[in-house]
Amino acid sequence: MKRLVIIGCSVLALTACKNENKETEAENMDTQESVAMQEEEQEWHELFNGEDLQGWKAYNKDSISSQWKVEDGVIAFAPSAEERESSENLITEDEFENFEMSFEWKISEGGNSGVMWAVQEDEKYAEPYLTGPEIQVLDNQKHPDAKNGPNRTAGALYDMVPPSEDATKPAGEWNKETIYINHEENKGWVELNGTRVTEFPVHGEEWEEMVKKSKFSEWEGFGANRSGHIALQDHDDKVWYRNIKIKEL
Repeated sequence: MKRLVIIGCSVLALTACKNENKETEAENMDTQESVAMQEEEQEWHELFNGEDLQGWKAYNKDSISSQWKVEDGVIAFAPSAEERESSENLITEDEFENFEMSFEWKISEGGNSGVMWAVQEDEKYAEPYLTGPEIQVLDNQKHPDAKNGPNRTAGALYDMVPPSEDATKPAGEWNKETIYINHEENKGWVELNGTRVTEFPVHGEEWEEMVKKSKFSEWEGFGANRSGHIALQDHDDKVWYRNIKIKEL
């Protein structure tokens, strides 16, 4: 009888020990996942603080007009009703080369805008798109540019690489987008609403060949630099951006 009691106690102790080990392992895994998530979050930093346009400036201008506003945590652009002498594009004060950028955008009905990288700010360039390649932001259903070919629709590397599919939401609804540019890997891609829609090289012979076949073939400064500003485009239409953050690679 005593022997059975001893065996029973040993079994219970062994089971308790195993359960304790499993709980410890689970706790360790949770801790590791938590640390990994914290490290991942620390790699990202906000390009837009949700309160004002700190860290941004108007392209080739000394100040930002009231056309660009921050409303309820959103960067909102609405072109002036008065006659305008020129567009007013918004660019980051900082320059970037290899990065992953996450943001959300919403376009007005029939609207057009875009996000550019490697933009060079110089008086000899009137617009950011003269130097910076653009990922298109568009109302695919009602803007006429969508009829000019899929490489001009939302998510396209404008006039060069079309998206594999239309993953956009209707005008007036938020779209989530990620732009990845990495010159070390010679890789760029766009993810729109959870779908990888566009992939392309970012320099070299393949890049140069794409440029030659596009409207930019004779533009001396286009896509010629690896680093530069990131731009939000004024294309005469209302557009909204929010939750803009970036991770340098």
